[in-house]
Amino acid sequence: MTIDDRLDRLTERHEALAQSLELLTEDVRSLGQKVDSLGQKLDKTIGVVDDTLVGIARLLHIAEIHERRLDRLEQAG
Repeated sequence: MTIDDRLDRLTERHEALAQSLELLTEDVRSLGQKVDSLGQKLDKTIGVVDDTLVGIARLLHIAEIHERRLDRLEQAG
């Protein structure tokens, strides 16, 4: 194999690696955008869950108040 042949093979490998790198770069960018989108959705979901937990805590408090009231009514009756 001559030096020119070796240089041609190295050039082909370099071009193939450059193309692979470009494809990988595009994939990474695309995945980054998807991760950002999922992060935003997760933030919204966490907000909804937090609001739900606050609502549940309020309902629990109301249920406890009603339970105490019923206990008092039963004891009085």
